[in-house]
Amino acid sequence: MGPRTSTTPLTQRSATELAAAIRSGDTTSVEVVEAHIEVLERIGDLNALAVDRFDLARAEAAAADARVAAGDTDLPPLHGVPCTIKEMLAVEGMPHTGGYPHRRSFREAADAPVVRRVREAGAIVLGLGNTCGFLVWIESNHPIYGRAGSAYDPSRTAGGSSGGDGAIVGSGGAPFALGSDLGGSIRIPAFFNGVFGHLPSPGLVPLTGHFPMPDGDLRRRLSPGPLARRAEDLMPLLRIIAGPDGDDPHTEPQPLGDPADVSLDGLPVTVATQSSTFPVRADIKRGIDEAAAALGRAGARVVEAPLKQLRWALAQFGATAIAELDLLLSWEGITAPTRPGHKPPLLVRGPAAVLRVVESAPVRSVRTLAARRLIDSAQEAQDTLLDTIGDGVLLYPPFPRLAPKHRTTIGQPWLATNTAIFNLYGLPATQVPLGLTGDGLPLGVQVVSAAGRDHLTIAVAGQLERDLGGWVDPADR
Repeated sequence: MGPRTSTTPLTQRSATELAAAIRSGDTTSVEVVEAHIEVLERIGDLNALAVDRFDLARAEAAAADARVAAGDTDLPPLHGVPCTIKEMLAVEGMPHTGGYPHRRSFREAADAPVVRRVREAGAIVLGLGNTCGFLVWIESNHPIYGRAGSAYDPSRTAGGSSGGDGAIVGSGGAPFALGSDLGGSIRIPAFFNGVFGHLPSPGLVPLTGHFPMPDGDLRRRLSPGPLARRAEDLMPLLRIIAGPDGDDPHTEPQPLGDPADVSLDGLPVTVATQSSTFPVRADIKRGIDEAAAALGRAGARVVEAPLKQLRWALAQFGATAIAELDLLLSWEGITAPTRPGHKPPLLVRGPAAVLRVVESAPVRSVRTLAARRLIDSAQEAQDTLLDTIGDGVLLYPPFPRLAPKHRTTIGQPWLATNTAIFNLYGLPATQVPLGLTGDGLPLGVQVVSAAGRDHLTIAVAGQLERDLGGWVDPADR
């Protein structure tokens, strides 16, 4: 893929390019915002955008242009660039249901720290991306906003739980979005919608302002992160949202490397084999083989390694969560009233009450022998995986099959194993688009490294984008 020029449509450029064009006067924020709103209105049937704030966005764009016209040279890095935010992250004045209908009328008083940071960096929020219901899942089917479809085929799921934002970015409706990822909730939608998605290293990005909110160590496994149509935006966005906020107990200062400093010459690249819980479809395997070949041509040292122990990752994830007394439905706030005297429906109160009883049980009665063995095996698998990756990266399928039809993932939690592995083991992972199949569906690969080496997976993502094309605008197919 050659360099993009000023003739590239606004809805195909990176956030970095758009910000530079707005600062230079080559275009205006109003023009950029209107171009993306036009796309969002055109794809309305996808139910990707849960709630818009178009009027406010237009006013903010006009204000951004006024600063440029006044000769202001102290402009932030994302000045005038539009984006969307997953509905589970707080945006001032906007709904924040987290998938719970009893919060339908609730409005947030303040931005989540990650949202505040991108807005202080100049970004303009166009609206909230659709997400899943209260039973967190790998499809986005919200009880209020409806079901979100893939940018490439409305009959297929956009993924979950950041599915709406995946479909928005994949359709050209925003250059980037903020989502959150516990077991693949950024990377699965990014894969199904043909865009980039990054799971940050644990403790890098604060979760404050997310709803619902897990307790304990499970909170550390859930992280906000970016989705983007161009790889060059991932690291700038990560730098903007990273760092302690004074509230999240798990976030700590961590150095961030520079993808530009990464050399692919001699870089160890491991292609995992025999590791998926369910067989990977031929198209996906072919895409990963092409990615490995491209990195080999760039000088990387590519090897294959059987990692059979990763097949048990989902069971290990569940055992760890139970042992930590952090079951998903026990997340903080799901039964909190949204107005005086209000009580959530029994559908919410019932499971939460049961789980409170479970959480009060002695640890020994919860940690069965089988669970302890699974937890021990998770640690052993993590150690083996880190030894295998070393100073390099792992190429791993993001999902065992292409974007599925709606409802076909129900009752199959093991489908998320390929992504949940890396939340469990605490490793950063970048989902990279690898173009389309002959049927027009996205291909992709996860690039994984050791914790604290986010810049390495992002550098490899950039190389694969240059060699294999990256995101394809559905309008250009």
